Amino acid sequence: MDPEEPAREGEFAPLQVGPLRVWPPVVLAPMAGITNYPFRALCRRFGAGLYVSEMITARPLVRGDAVSRRLADFGPGEAPRSLQLYGVDPVDIGAAVRWLVGEGRVDHIDLNFGCPVRKVTRKGGGAAIPVKRNLLRAIVRAAVQAAGAVPVTMKFRIGVDDDLVTFETAGQIGEDEGCAAVGLHARTARQGYGGEARWSAIARLKQLVRTIPVLGNGDIWEAGDALRMMRSTGCDGVIVGRGCLGRPWLFRELAAVFRGEVPPTPPALGEVWDTMLLHAQALCEFLGEGSAMRAFRKHTGWYTLGFGLPGELRGRLMQVETLAQLRALGAEADRGEPFPVAALRAVRGKGSPQAGVSLPHGYLDDLEDATPPALEDADSGG
Repeated sequence: MDPEEPAREGEFAPLQVGPLRVWPPVVLAPMAGITNYPFRALCRRFGAGLYVSEMITARPLVRGDAVSRRLADFGPGEAPRSLQLYGVDPVDIGAAVRWLVGEGRVDHIDLNFGCPVRKVTRKGGGAAIPVKRNLLRAIVRAAVQAAGAVPVTMKFRIGVDDDLVTFETAGQIGEDEGCAAVGLHARTARQGYGGEARWSAIARLKQLVRTIPVLGNGDIWEAGDALRMMRSTGCDGVIVGRGCLGRPWLFRELAAVFRGEVPPTPPALGEVWDTMLLHAQALCEFLGEGSAMRAFRKHTGWYTLGFGLPGELRGRLMQVETLAQLRALGAEADRGEPFPVAALRAVRGKGSPQAGVSLPHGYLDDLEDATPPALEDADSGG
């Protein structure tokens, strides 16, 4: 793929999300178990943007669940405080938003209508909700009314599958009900995270939604992809998900190209390992060393993807239990090894399409029905 020319002076405007001015127009996608405070803070070290928390489920938050309320916390001085909220009942969503805003905990709320996980859609949640447009409207309305001056955005997919396409209606509902922006992950729920994102759907949504920003999500692997998406679709900003897994410096590269500069060379293995240590140490302070290092193992695979580590060293890395072990293993690596070009576009995280999307029995019998489905916790940012 030919490199994309950096932004020209004045080519792109800051992303305006209610009162929030975001420059460059880049948003970190919420990812469960990943976009906690340590990861958000690490990404923020490399470049500016809007960094969204991992998803919080509304009902346990309202009930005072300690884990949910801890996940809804932000780091010292973190600003703006951006949180993604999931729920299937307008009452729960409204109550959760009132609590978050009333406690002064958030500067921005994003609603998740894109989760494709089977256990969620089979209960009518996540990516299944936009199928029921009246339910979707009720949830969005409850959130916006409860939020007051705090901007509410929403993220959704093209649809359940190619026979149940819902993104056009979802975008228009978001605009009609007072959302500050809408974001489209340009895949169907059936695609999951596999195959190519269909940027043409982002362009179509931008044609329909004219009064609020439209954000595009899907296949932002390199900084140039963000410019290419905005130039080809007309969208107002990009949402970056799996492309930054093991590569938080992608935000440094994004900041550069939006300034009109050629992106810096990706880091050699030594800088990658130093970044890993910073990430792991912050996670240990956040979760405690035992839990943190177990959670961090998946990150080691992403950070070192494509590097020529000996198989035995890679195996030990995937079993690391302490920060000291991670530091010691780094001493065995070739710090001067350049970043592998082939890894720039390598898929990180989930990547396979789903066999199908499970919906509740009879869910499609009455698409006008606004009855909330049974709650099911979600585990994906969509």
